[in-house]
Formats: sequence, structure tokens, C-alpha cells
Amino acid sequence: MSGDGTAVLVARDLRQVYKISRGPLRAPEQLQAVDGVSFTVRPGETLAVVGESGCGKSTLARMASLIEAPTAGELLLNGVDVVQASAAERHALRHTVQLVFQNPYGSLNPRKKIGAILEAPLEINTSLNASERNGQARAMLALVGLRAEHYDRYPHMFSGGQRQRIAIARALMLKPSLIVADEPVSALDVSIQAQVLNLLDDLQQELGLAYLFISHDLGVVRHIAHDVMVMYLGHAVEQGKKKALFTHPLHPYTQALLASTPGIVGSGPGKKRIVLKGELPSPLHPPSGCVFSTRCPEALARCHVERPVLRELAGRKVACHEAERFVQPVA
Repeated sequence: MSGDGTAVLVARDLRQVYKISRGPLRAPEQLQAVDGVSFTVRPGETLAVVGESGCGKSTLARMASLIEAPTAGELLLNGVDVVQASAAERHALRHTVQLVFQNPYGSLNPRKKIGAILEAPLEINTSLNASERNGQARAMLALVGLRAEHYDRYPHMFSGGQRQRIAIARALMLKPSLIVADEPVSALDVSIQAQVLNLLDDLQQELGLAYLFISHDLGVVRHIAHDVMVMYLGHAVEQGKKKALFTHPLHPYTQALLASTPGIVGSGPGKKRIVLKGELPSPLHPPSGCVFSTRCPEALARCHVERPVLRELAGRKVACHEAERFVQPVA
């Protein structure tokens, strides 16, 4: 990855390893939750990270939002390496990245009115007086499509979609440059999902926000993403522009994800019905070759012993020994 000065977030060979205790008499095992992932997120753009449960998406979100420090690699937020930053620098950086959580019912304090919830970040992190905090909170309510009278209501008085609007408003109170959205619409009805996604899109265009959007739903990703990174067992197996991945996926896992998503129409292998066999391997004991080799319908002998590197091919990056077989010939 280049050190692009316009990037909000840059990750280079990012890794996260957890030590799993096996009791007092045995050495702990190591779980490689994220293994050498690199990406860039720029202002006004959305990088969507997709994959099954256990692929490392949420671990990536925790590192990007500074909740966890990476075990290895570089993570630059607005040009500052958060791994090497001082405590004071990390404190300042936390204002520039905010989280929107999955569950709008659990992320808001039920005992506080909406106005107090929105003003809390300003009260803790700024020197604004009560009147100024009140004005900014009411302005933010309007920005996310809620009314002034909602300021004095409690969370239980709102629908799920309205609560998620409130959660988005809270995330924006400190004027961040990056929003990490971890499955932000998966708990909402399908009819409400589109409204929240449209709101996120409008806010991005108006405020120039960068989004790291975590999702397992390719239908949602198709709506909001500019770039897509497909993860499997802690590895990025394919990443590039949304159009390239959706119209002609090169990695068998991306093909399987697209084939299993209703309403996704692509060309080439992504249109076939692909049934993955077997269970997701344990991240404590990943396959020795390609991490997808135990479930891949295209796996060859080489795939079980040699791990593929993420390489440039046909306008995106793909980690597959046999990816050339799926490249669509130029007409």
C-alpha cells in the first residue's frame, strides 16, 4: 500500500493474535484472528469487509476503531501510526473514529433521554457550555432525519430504525473522519435497512466521511460499498472495486458468497449454484495450504500445501493459485 496522504485509514500487513488458555499446566494456543491484511480507506469512500462469522471482520473493526491494538503491522489513522503513537496522540485520534454498533436496542442507555445521549461525547471531550451542546445535539437530530421533540424522549419510545439514526447521530457528534459500522443494519427490518443505508450515503456525501463497513450481507454491500474486501479465516482472499467483484468474482469463495445471495446477478462463475462442503475450519488450526482449500470445489493438490499470496489480477487482488482460470476473456 502506498502512503497516500489523502487516506483516512491505511492498514499494512495488519495482524491480530489472541492467546487461548488451555489450563495451568499447558502452554496457551495462538489464534490468528487477522493474518496480514492491508487496505486503504479514503474520504467519501466506503470499504466493505465481508465474510462468514469467524472470518476476522469484527476483530478488524475493533483494531480500526482503536479498541484493540494490532499484534503486528501498521495502522495509520489520518497519517498517524496508532501502534507507535503516544497515549496523548491515541486519545486525540479516538475523536476522529467512531463506531456504529449492530444492535440499536442495546447500544443506547435506556435510562437517559436522547438529548443527554447525544451531548455526552461533547461533555466529555469538549469545553462547550450546556447551551452550545444543546444546540449541536438538536442540529444533529435534524441532520439524521429526526424531529426536535425527540430530544426529550427515551430510547424505548423509538423504533429500531429511529434508534439506529440516533446511534449514527451520536457517532457524528465529535465530527469524526472515519465511521466503523459493524453490521449496522442487520438487526433491522429489510424495509428499514434501505432507509438507514440511504441516510449513511447522504451523510457521506455531505460530510465527506470514510466508512469501514462490516457486513455478511452482500445485498447490503452492493448498495453502499465502493470497494470490497472478502475475508476468510483471517485472510483477505479477494479485494477490489465493487463492480469488478460483483460482476466477475475470481476467488471460489467470493463466487460461492455471490451465488448464495438472492438477487445478486453477476457474470461468469458467480452465477452458478455453488454448494460449499464441510464446516469452517477452526482458526486455532487453520489448513496448511490455502485457508479455503478444505471447502473449495476447485481445489487441486497444490492448494492443500502451498498458501497463495494476494496478487494483482484483472483489476483486483486475489489469493488463489487457479484464479487465471476464472478471468473472463476480452471480447
